[in-house]
Amino acid sequence: MSDQLTAAPARQARTSGAPARQKTAIIAAATAGSTIALIALAALGTLLHQVWLIPPLAASAALIFGAPALPLAQPRSVIGGQVLSALTGFAVLPVAGHSAWAAALAGGLALGVMALARTPHSPAAATAVIVVTQQPAPVPFLPALTAASVVLVVVGALVGRSGMTPRYPVYWW
Repeated sequence: MSDQLTAAPARQARTSGAPARQKTAIIAAATAGSTIALIALAALGTLLHQVWLIPPLAASAALIFGAPALPLAQPRSVIGGQVLSALTGFAVLPVAGHSAWAAALAGGLALGVMALARTPHSPAAATAVIVVTQQPAPVPFLPALTAASVVLVVVGALVGRSGMTPRYPVYWW
């Protein structure tokens, strides 16, 4: 038995635990869809003189277009998670202020709020942090965030129905 433990296999296969690379056409369509969605947010923000593209939304786009079957990428989670996390940030502000400590508290609490509401969306925890650190006015921030999340989901659904990528969404609500 000790020989079995110490003997090295004649030839070890070198494989990765990473998933297989998707087809180039799927990668290209997902990349194009994500780019179009994020450019649309930048354009809408410019047109309306508001910020519509914030870093957590780019992370949301990465989930929608890069992993469209995950629960974290579904419309309920993208839109609900973003809105609930922003509301969590706004709730923390008057109680804890806008320090790094308060931002950390908001990000952590946002996770719990999303879990309770069954809207898990990891990028949205960063939205709570942004609300606390940047202190945007609830209006126009919340309507713009909601609309921007809807734009990502709509573009994701259009690309997901094109037949060039996996179908998105798996479920709406």
